[in-house]
Amino acid sequence: MIDPDTRAADWAADAEADGVDEAEEMPLSLRLSIADALTLGNATCGFMAVYFTTTGILIPHLTGSTETGMARNSAATAVILMLCAAIFDLFDGIVARKLRSSPMGAELDNLSDLISFGLAPAYFVLVYGMVADDAQQKVSAVAAIVVLLAVVLRLARFSCVTMKDGMFQGMPSPFGALTVVSIILLELPFIPTLLAIIGTAWLMVSRVEYPKPRGVLAAAMLSWIVGAMAMLAAWAFDAPGGQFLLQAGCALQVVLGAVIPLFATARRVNTFRGNRRESREARQAEAAQLR
Repeated sequence: MIDPDTRAADWAADAEADGVDEAEEMPLSLRLSIADALTLGNATCGFMAVYFTTTGILIPHLTGSTETGMARNSAATAVILMLCAAIFDLFDGIVARKLRSSPMGAELDNLSDLISFGLAPAYFVLVYGMVADDAQQKVSAVAAIVVLLAVVLRLARFSCVTMKDGMFQGMPSPFGALTVVSIILLELPFIPTLLAIIGTAWLMVSRVEYPKPRGVLAAAMLSWIVGAMAMLAAWAFDAPGGQFLLQAGCALQVVLGAVIPLFATARRVNTFRGNRRESREARQAEAAQLR
């Protein structure tokens, strides 16, 4: 006759051994790294940006609330969350290069970027078309779809096209998302706002090269994001000069979005001219040797 206590001990030992074996045999694709955790923080911030845009801006507008302070605070919170998502996106790449990255890290990054820098800013554009006095809702909905599809195409191309080290093709989606919301916060007339948003979407799917944020550029980007958060907080709490700081920061973001492609184009033209000059000088040298 088998002792019940002995049988229970054997079952416990077998279960423990099975648990160890399952942990050891767990595929690498199911193990999250530190970089993956940061990427999931990116996705969370993007979702919460949509939440605050809905509860603090859209719902009060639909219910007829006249409390402008709540809408301002919610708009600032939504944009700050997008900025936090950009910080997570910046650091998950740095951590992935320094430490181990899981095999599904790239896929997680693309999906999180789609939420934070595709869905969140596109939804911001959509809500802007519903609450702004001079906006047209249907046209704004089309602009929101254009922004979303531009990010989808940009991320898909990023996964398929191999660029030279240190460069992006097309405006990076975090930079594009922040540019789109900056255009809206500038409170320009509807037509210029619409054209600027569509122009930003075009830059995201263009072939214009943008430098990757590494080293000094990454530090400058982080400083700019922190400064933008401070400007948004000053505006949200109606601090003295807060409105001016917000307008100045948004204008600077839009100017950077327009100027960087000009520098990239000028650099490409100069490179092309330099190559032509070198080829011409090489041909002249060959001709002189034949003489």
